[in-house]
Order: sequence, then C-alpha cells, then structure tokens
Amino acid sequence: MQYVIMLVIVAWLAIADFITGMIKAYVTGTLSSSKMRKGGVNKVGELVVMTTGCGLEAGIKALGKYYDTSTQLASFAGTAIALLVFSYILVMEVISILENYAEINPDAAGWITKLLKKLKRNTDKED
Repeated sequence: MQYVIMLVIVAWLAIADFITGMIKAYVTGTLSSSKMRKGGVNKVGELVVMTTGCGLEAGIKALGKYYDTSTQLASFAGTAIALLVFSYILVMEVISILENYAEINPDAAGWITKLLKKLKRNTDKED
C-alpha cells in the first residue's frame, strides 16, 4: 500500500508541475507544443522510474526466496531504493513547481528565490 501512495503522490506532483509549467508558458508568452510534449514525456519517465523503484522490493523478495536468503534484507533493500527514488522525485518536482509559480506570480518570486537559494546551498554542502 505504501508504494501505491508514493506513486499517487508522484503522479499528482507531475500533474501539478505540468499544469504550472503550462500556466507559466501562457503568462510569459512562451507556450510551445514541443516543450509541452517533452515535459509530458519527462513526467511519464518519472512515473516509470518510480514504478520501477517500487517494484524492486517485490523482485528482490522473490529473488531472496529463490536463493533462500533473508527476506528482511531483501525487503529493506527494496524499500530503501523506493524511498530514495521517491525522495529525489519529490524534491525535484516541488522545486520545479515553485520555480514555475515564481514566474507566474512575480510577487512571490522574492521568497521563492530565497527559499531555493537556501535549499541549493544546503544540497551543495552535502555533495
């Protein structure tokens, strides 16, 4: 069930990012069907990657049973991979939505830019 919830969250974030991207393109006068097509393909790709990450647990568990190894270790590995993929996509989509909103609403651009700079500074420290 946890993976279904993850997939639903990723799907909604992808839809929200796509919609805010279309609104941004309309507001800025850069609406382009080729950009929309590329964005749509990217979103489908994200869903495929997330589905693959979630499906790994089932595959690793089955493989663990076949080789008679610990199903707990297999379950942990599958869960860790799914959570890592989910976290990456979640952060990436939220940042993209905020960037789109900053261009849609110039009044919000200030606080969004500050927030994104802090986030970038923190992620650069981790690398």
